[in-house]
Amino acid sequence: MSTYKQTKESDRILAKIKEKIDAQGGIAKKEDLSALGIDYRRILDFVEDGTLIRIKNGYYTDRIDRFSEEELIAKLFPDALLCMESALYAYGYIVEKPYGWRLAVDKNTSKSRFRMEYPKVIPCYTEPEVLQLGASRIEIDGNSFGIYDKERMICDCLKYESKMDRAIFKEAIQSYIKDEDKDISLLLEYAAERKVVKKVQSLIGVWL
Repeated sequence: MSTYKQTKESDRILAKIKEKIDAQGGIAKKEDLSALGIDYRRILDFVEDGTLIRIKNGYYTDRIDRFSEEELIAKLFPDALLCMESALYAYGYIVEKPYGWRLAVDKNTSKSRFRMEYPKVIPCYTEPEVLQLGASRIEIDGNSFGIYDKERMICDCLKYESKMDRAIFKEAIQSYIKDEDKDISLLLEYAAERKVVKKVQSLIGVWL
């Protein structure tokens, strides 16, 4: 095949890929492209020359500037919930945006899902029976996220206090104490489930 014909064929395939990406909301999976009859080696060639962007293994887009971090996280991890520092920041409990996105996911979820350079994702593997405890939703810049409600979030902070930056932990607890919408009865209910009742009583109860 001549170079001209190869170029025309490559352009045709690329146009087909971009059409599929547009139809999928800006991100296409490897299986979506395979269903079009496109050889995976072609996809790799496009990635190598920068025509396609591999967001993470098996997920492709044509322009990384299509999405903000928030859009990428919402699209790639619709089953996850913002937790710990990410949830604190989403609720305005801490001022500084944390490094990476902390996402609560089922502990049986494949770890390969989170291997991506940008944005940074830090999975928090959670027992299935407690994953949905206090699950709620929040909208950030027009994107819908799963998130733990404030009471579950604070109980998790108390449970994993030793893994948190001391200043962030203190800021989180003080923000909850000042929050006029807090639900102490719900907090105590979750505290029993998360086995942090004594911490709630000693760190929060004294201020109420």
